[in-house]
Amino acid sequence: MDLDVFVSAHRPEWDRLDALLRRRRCLTGDEVDELVVLYQRTATHLSLIQSSAPDPQLTGRLTQLVARARSAVTGTRRAGWRDVTHFLTSGFPAALYRTRHWWVPTALLSTAVAALIGWWIATHPEVQSAIAAPAELREMTRPGGQYETYYSSHPAASFAAQVWTNNAQAAAMCLVLGAFLGLPVIWILFQNMLNVGVGIGLMSSAGRLDTFLGLILPHGLLELTTVFVAAGTGLRLGWTLIDPGPRTRRTALAEEGRAAVGMAIGLALILFISGAIEGFVTPSGLPTWARISIGITAELAFLLYVYVVGRRAARSGETGDLDPTERSTLAPAAA
Repeated sequence: MDLDVFVSAHRPEWDRLDALLRRRRCLTGDEVDELVVLYQRTATHLSLIQSSAPDPQLTGRLTQLVARARSAVTGTRRAGWRDVTHFLTSGFPAALYRTRHWWVPTALLSTAVAALIGWWIATHPEVQSAIAAPAELREMTRPGGQYETYYSSHPAASFAAQVWTNNAQAAAMCLVLGAFLGLPVIWILFQNMLNVGVGIGLMSSAGRLDTFLGLILPHGLLELTTVFVAAGTGLRLGWTLIDPGPRTRRTALAEEGRAAVGMAIGLALILFISGAIEGFVTPSGLPTWARISIGITAELAFLLYVYVVGRRAARSGETGDLDPTERSTLAPAAA
């Protein structure tokens, strides 16, 4: 495409659209119809230029022009409770369901790694000695030791808030850093599994593995699942850079990136629930079976949310991406 010829042919239409948008008085019916037609044409022109002869200055001008025209045609849209409801009942669960082929294997492999690390530490006293001195290990693993008092060392509300903040940051980092081919995500995930494995190994060597599981399972099931979802989504985002599929790499990354941002918001809500369990249920005086039952119930509720609500939303065409009216206005164009 000859860009100079294209611009010369269509500049009058762009100038006319700009003039209509600058009108201070109300437009007549004919002018409104003209504005809509020019808006659609300019959006098509923008798409053609981006795909065939990208020019930063011209693209920037037309992008602004199309955005202004879209606001004039569709009006300013404000998010409301309807959007929140749609996100929680369709967008977020659909995104969870669509990425299950990434985060379910991530969860299984990570759990196996944590169990393997725990077995290695529990069966090798020299590894335990490398972690800490024998006196320190006894202090950590004894009844009423550091592993047990950790969950009740601070007021429940402030502890839950601290846990939620830390976990939400870790999940967000997995989602964002996935764009770097997923390598930082693998490191973050390994660090989490290493911490779990060390706890399993040390408490198992002290003959108190049941106590450790009774402390970690009430909140850990949902908390770790959330981390696995974030890591799996981040890895999927990284793989999109390598294999975008039938989409262009730019389009694929934009779509998956927007979905990942939505996932970060949704996972923060899930982590709020696990943080509340960790702050109020784990250190409570409830019997161990009752605390673990609460954790299992929360985990089952999440899985039902994914595989019932999410599957239904995904089959209806929901992807977790923004609504088409909220995305950049681009018309299909042949390369």
